[in-house]
Amino acid sequence: MNYRKLLLVVLVLFMTSTIEMMSQDWANLARYREENTKLGLPRTCDTRVVFMGNSITEGWIKQVPHFFANGMYINRGISGQTTPQMLVRFRQDVIHLYPKVVVILAGINDIAGNTGPSTLEMIEDNLYSMTELAQAHGIQVVLCSVLPALDFPWRPGMEPALKVVDLNKRIKEYARTHGVVYCDYFSAMADENNGLPKKLSEDGVHPNKAGYAIMAPLVERAIAQALLMWKEWK
Repeated sequence: MNYRKLLLVVLVLFMTSTIEMMSQDWANLARYREENTKLGLPRTCDTRVVFMGNSITEGWIKQVPHFFANGMYINRGISGQTTPQMLVRFRQDVIHLYPKVVVILAGINDIAGNTGPSTLEMIEDNLYSMTELAQAHGIQVVLCSVLPALDFPWRPGMEPALKVVDLNKRIKEYARTHGVVYCDYFSAMADENNGLPKKLSEDGVHPNKAGYAIMAPLVERAIAQALLMWKEWK
C-alpha cells in the first residue's frame, strides 16, 4: 500500500469514528426529553424539586415510587452516569424544568471510572459547575454526600472508601462557603469500614428500601432548608 492509499484509509477511519461519536447520545439526553415536554412549566405556586443523579437516584423511584408520587419531586436519575454527563444534561433536565430546588447526588461512578479516569478535583469541578448554573437561574441547591462504598461489584479492587470520605469533606466545605445546603447521607449510613452495610444494600453500593428509608427524612429536611433560603432570596 502506497503512502496516499494509507493516508486515505486513515482519513476514512477517522471520519467514521468521528461520525459514530457525534451520533452517540453520550449524556443520554433522550432519556427524559419526552417526559420533560409532558411535564410542562410549573405554576408560580408549585414547589418543584428535581433530583439529579445516577442509579442511586433512579433506583429510588423504582424501589420507593410513593416518595415521588406527590408531583413535587421530579426524578432525573440515570443509571451509570458520571458528573460530566450530568453537567451536559443539566440545562435540559433541571434548569428548563424551572424547579425551586435541585438535589444533586453524584460522584461515585466517577470514582469507579465509568467514563474514564477521574480525579476528585474533576468531580468537584463538575459538581460546582452544576451548582453555579442552578444558582445563576435562581434555583437553590442541595449537594448530597456520596454514599459509602467499600468496593464496586462491576470494578473490584479500586478501594473507593477513603476517596469517598475525602470527596465528602470537600463537598461539605464548599456547601458551607457557597450558600448551599449539604445533605449528609454518609454519616447516617456508613459502617465501621466506611462501607455500605448489607442491611442497607444488596451490593454495597445501591441502597435497598431500608437505605432509602434513612435517606428520605434527611433529604426532606435539606429540601425544607433550601426552600426557606429560596423564599428569603426572592
